[in-house]
Amino acid sequence: MLLKAVFWDLDGTLIDSEPLWHDGEIEIAHANGGEWNEELGWMCSGTPVPNVARNMIERGCKLSVEEIDKQLKDYVFNAEVRQLPWIPGVREVLHSLKDAGIPSMLVTTSPRRMADNIMAQSEGLFAGYVCGDDPYEHKPNPAPYLAAAAKLGIAKEDMAKCVVLEDSAVGLQAGAASGATLIAQTGWIRTDNSGLGQFASIDSYDGIDAHALDAFVRQRLGA
Repeated sequence: MLLKAVFWDLDGTLIDSEPLWHDGEIEIAHANGGEWNEELGWMCSGTPVPNVARNMIERGCKLSVEEIDKQLKDYVFNAEVRQLPWIPGVREVLHSLKDAGIPSMLVTTSPRRMADNIMAQSEGLFAGYVCGDDPYEHKPNPAPYLAAAAKLGIAKEDMAKCVVLEDSAVGLQAGAASGATLIAQTGWIRTDNSGLGQFASIDSYDGIDAHALDAFVRQRLGA
């Protein structure tokens, strides 16, 4: 195989967590004098939590950005500890990669405790992770993906032999800038993520395994 590694975004790529974030936003806003709904949540999807918090404050929530940030992350973390909402088929892809000897890395802007929870519930399917608490610029900067590659001993010039799976605009921009073979997951996000540098797009994990991901790399390299 030409494929060297697969780098996975978390929300909307590995787990269908957006409903958890939106439920938390609505509960926190309504408990603190604000107005919020699922549509507003989707408008902020894929952006940093402080950005969501500022939008909630503009709509009447009386908490500070820092208070909303903490409460919202606590809400989602506790829900994910109880049960991770894995996207259908994604664990089968991860098993296929492990069986083929291809490492998977989690690359997320979520805090370390959320990344550690993924590690604890993923049956050893990941070689490691880069998270939002690590000392790198956040997406859309490519630094988290390049750091994940470096942890695996993969040089920047070999990024085209790696696959990045992303769903949000900022994540896709980061993946494209890293030089990886970028695949957009479109099935669990409602915002437009077209034209952001992806080599291909998929809307489910049907038919996706280590060999299919290797084929994307080979197509991109003309091999």
